[in-house]
Amino acid sequence: MEEQKLIIPQLVSLDEPLGTDKDQVITALARKIAASGRATETGLINDLMSREAQSVTGMPGGIAIPHCRSKAVTVGSLAFARLKEPVDFGAKDGPADLVFMIAAAEGQGQAHLKLLQKLARKLVDKDFLAGLRSVESAQQAAQIIMEVVSPPAAPAAAAGAVTKASPTTKDASAMPESKSPITSKAASAEKTDKKDERDSPDQEKYLVAVTSCPTGIAHTYMAADSLINKGKELGIPVYVEAQGSGHIDRLDSALIAAAAGVIFAHDVSIQMPERFEHLPVVDVGVKAAINNPGKLISEVMAKKKDPNARSKPVAQPAEPAKTLNWGQRIQKAVMAGVSYMIPFVAAGGLLIALGFLIGGYDVAGLAQDISLNFSLWNLPSNGPFEGNIITSRAGFPLYMGALLTYLGQTGMSFLVPALSGYIAFGLAGRPGIAPGFIGGAISVALGAGFIGGLVTGIIAGLIANWLSTLKCPRWLAGLMPVAIVPLVASLLMGLLMLLLLGRPLAALMSALQKWLNSMGGSSAILLGIVIGLMMCFDLGGPVNKAAYLVGTAGLSQATGGAYEFMAAVMLSGMVPPLALALSSTLRPKLYSPAEQQNGKAAWLLGLSFISEGAIPFAAADPLRVIPSMMAGGAVTGALSMLLGVQCRAPHGGIFVLFAYDNIIGALLALVMGVIVAAIGVTFAKMMRKNPSKKSRV
Repeated sequence: MEEQKLIIPQLVSLDEPLGTDKDQVITALARKIAASGRATETGLINDLMSREAQSVTGMPGGIAIPHCRSKAVTVGSLAFARLKEPVDFGAKDGPADLVFMIAAAEGQGQAHLKLLQKLARKLVDKDFLAGLRSVESAQQAAQIIMEVVSPPAAPAAAAGAVTKASPTTKDASAMPESKSPITSKAASAEKTDKKDERDSPDQEKYLVAVTSCPTGIAHTYMAADSLINKGKELGIPVYVEAQGSGHIDRLDSALIAAAAGVIFAHDVSIQMPERFEHLPVVDVGVKAAINNPGKLISEVMAKKKDPNARSKPVAQPAEPAKTLNWGQRIQKAVMAGVSYMIPFVAAGGLLIALGFLIGGYDVAGLAQDISLNFSLWNLPSNGPFEGNIITSRAGFPLYMGALLTYLGQTGMSFLVPALSGYIAFGLAGRPGIAPGFIGGAISVALGAGFIGGLVTGIIAGLIANWLSTLKCPRWLAGLMPVAIVPLVASLLMGLLMLLLLGRPLAALMSALQKWLNSMGGSSAILLGIVIGLMMCFDLGGPVNKAAYLVGTAGLSQATGGAYEFMAAVMLSGMVPPLALALSSTLRPKLYSPAEQQNGKAAWLLGLSFISEGAIPFAAADPLRVIPSMMAGGAVTGALSMLLGVQCRAPHGGIFVLFAYDNIIGALLALVMGVIVAAIGVTFAKMMRKNPSKKSRV
């Protein structure tokens, strides 16, 4: 049926005036898809803009591929526009005149995703692009694109030849090792002249690569074909495992074993990177493979003779097109540790808050008595709950509150070990996890708290990383990551903490706790201002996360000062999205259509304490948005401290009001900060001398 095709003439725009900036073009094409009955307009526009905020979608050669996977899409679709006046989509070589909008449906299966992947591969074909630039009708454009993504069935003989040249991994594994071909469909064209090159693994005349992008549709496959095509030009075959959406055809292990090196081109974590750990590696963002594949191939071939160029399992997405220094790597690892720690904090903290809600704050002491003796198999008839807990109205809430509090306290006890363990993981991969967790547990035992966890995570990660680079006999190499490195790193890190660093870090943590508990008057207000400024400065970035880390770590200490700190953190973090939602609602003409849609979503994000809801606004106009948000955050933080607001929950925003002391004070502080920030950003936008066209409605 025609309505089920990837593209139909109604989704094609040739030389029509769609707008003068990318937001307007994206909105216009999304409306075409929605008008065809294939998607919900608002949801699709929001998801497209969210994806666009992550990274630019402009490609070399005058191409742009805005895309997303969205629940708003009912039929996977492609809209195409040839622009009479090119529009800047962020490509380094200039604006785009050909725009392919890919709208993939979530949960619809893989059929449409495979069609979209075929299109992405074809975008590196100059003849294909030239044909679209000269086409005269929407029907012809749709037909050209459909011929690419859904070509006529090949004759049986031809199909058999292709199948033979590109078998599945299972088929490949049954062949002699010296003749095992590539299993990735990305390189099926390389099927005729590689047998002799792989008959002798010592020759190592070919490369392997892995590509991956957040959506797994466009950039993943464009990068794959870019590497393959450039390899053809240079006479160096490149076999690519495209880790896109849906099924992944893995590279055969024999092919990987004899390769000269590997290229990781990715913006999300590589799956199963340990398969390549014996190879020299070039690790870049996915766009680097699209923009300059020849440079990457040359770099990895140059590393072939360097014994120190062996790869390690990649735990985090690569930094695009640059090498991180140790300071940046440590900062990135700390952020990873905080991210992995947050689920422990959220689960544990909210369970404790629910326990307080059900049983009152007295359950904190009763929770210490919870054990198997208080299970449903051995219910007490008396004791701390004063009567049978099933029949007593007073006893049952206490019992359930104590149970929830005990579970929450157990979860919070993993806070520091998780922080330390995943910082070490970010620096050294899996060999760093065990010494990191052990270091965090030692930090808790010594009273060094989260400060000790930060230190032990960094130390464990650095030691494990160093040990992983040491040369060792081949018979020992297999034991290094799973036994030798964790053992030695745990030993060295543990000795450093127990003999040297533990007591100073514990003293520092104790001083911090005393300072928080002694806050009052002007010092508390000043601290609230600082918290508000930090929470609203980078909206979920390192500064924001630093303040949040201190706040959540303090919850495990169960002190009044720590609860006040947490309240200021949460309330201030809610200000930016709520303020921008308010401003874009009251003065919509100051914002682009996409920002108006983001403003509607920002209401819920702000109420849920998700500061990242303000990022699209800040990215588009940082000089006006960020200072205004910081002013509002400072007001909220100061008022929260002044009014003595306390919060026992680490997350949840307005939905955990039951965990606040002085609820009226919390709401007052939040409302005042939102008003100040909204007024500030509104007047800042009104006073600009030359408003951009994209801010007009």
